[in-house]
Amino acid sequence: MSKEVVLIFDIGKTNKKILLFDRSLGIQHEEEAIFEEILDDDGFACDDIERLEQWMLEGCRRFLEDENYNVRGINFTTYGATLMYLNEQGNRLTPVYNYLKPMPEGVTESLYEQHGGEAEFCRNTASPTLGMLNSGFQALWLKEKKPEIFNKVKIILHFPQYLSHMLTGEVSSEHTSIGCHTGLWDFDRMAYHPWTRMLGDTLPDPVSVEATFPSKLFNKEVPVGIGIHDSSSSLVPYFMNSDEPFILVSTGTWCISMNPFNAEPLTAGQLKQDCLAYLSVQQKPVKSSRLFMGHIHDVNVERLNKLFGADDSAFKKIALDEKIIESLNRKSGGKRVFFKGGIPEDHLDNSIVKETFDTFEEAYHQLMIDLADLTTESIGLIIGKEDSTKNMYISGGFAKNPIFLKLMADSFPGKKVYTSEVANATSMGAALVLWKGIDAGFNATIDLGLKTT
Repeated sequence: MSKEVVLIFDIGKTNKKILLFDRSLGIQHEEEAIFEEILDDDGFACDDIERLEQWMLEGCRRFLEDENYNVRGINFTTYGATLMYLNEQGNRLTPVYNYLKPMPEGVTESLYEQHGGEAEFCRNTASPTLGMLNSGFQALWLKEKKPEIFNKVKIILHFPQYLSHMLTGEVSSEHTSIGCHTGLWDFDRMAYHPWTRMLGDTLPDPVSVEATFPSKLFNKEVPVGIGIHDSSSSLVPYFMNSDEPFILVSTGTWCISMNPFNAEPLTAGQLKQDCLAYLSVQQKPVKSSRLFMGHIHDVNVERLNKLFGADDSAFKKIALDEKIIESLNRKSGGKRVFFKGGIPEDHLDNSIVKETFDTFEEAYHQLMIDLADLTTESIGLIIGKEDSTKNMYISGGFAKNPIFLKLMADSFPGKKVYTSEVANATSMGAALVLWKGIDAGFNATIDLGLKTT
């Protein structure tokens, strides 16, 4: 007897995954691919969209024709800050422009001036000034710098909705993609920002993230979801299975701290400190802050390895030593040793010398003390004046770091700090909204893998 599943495509910048989730949200199949980047029409690296499309269609064919599975629906979750441009026939006009591509001067300045200045525009759209990472400005850049292409544009879709369109021919939009530091959404009016009229009638009105479209693929009728932005998707399992307000600290290369229970508007000061707001699947702002913690950790550990002659994995073998932490705090007076003058542009603190510490263990403990302090500051930016959150969930790579966990628990004595191990939380979020979209009676209990610190 075939197993009822939903088919999820999880498209990251590096890893592309196919997953099958059953009704209990158990993973029945998982596979991963990595594609080499190609160059766009300006010679800048970008995803190979043709190869990605072929890979997706082949994945759909394999599992729709596999007698072991009854595919009840298909959905997508992708990285944000990426737009696709379609002509009148619904065909793609451009490569997948990379959000790391530099934004030329002169594209956004007049727009800020017309709408209250940069600080007010950023506040209104909950979007720090991030260049091409403000994906709405990618469309403005295309309009001004490549008018011969833009004049053919009839529809602009976010990346998840483009992949859905590829299978259904339908055009759609949804709030999690629009509300992700795009500069497109007016958070005061909860509508597209007035400046988007410059783009013509190209942006579809948003619908529920649970919406699906019927599609016939490989001789089978199957509903296809409209897709979801990955950061918002990773929150869905927590929303569905948390009875109390919480903060989610998702760690990795970036540490993204998200507070869905702080309704206070972003301030200009918070925006300058890398805060933003996402729109959740409930279409409500999720106040968030970012810290390049994983990268800062890695480049400084690499330097410590060279100073002390340690191998690349030495830090992973260092156990939590509270006596070392106490000694270091006494010596520093509670002040930072790393990053005394802030985080350098290259994220590397070259002021640290071997003689600063007695051992590699001491040096690593101090680095973690200072990174935990920076993380605590970052989280503090999204905690409201009337804080209702009782729980903090730490997920990702640093949830396995006992020194970091101890320091975070000490920094928030009024909260219960948990580690959370949800395998493929982003993909699971896409599966959850799809199951709810195709089955009104769907209900599943998810094990968030919570452990107290």
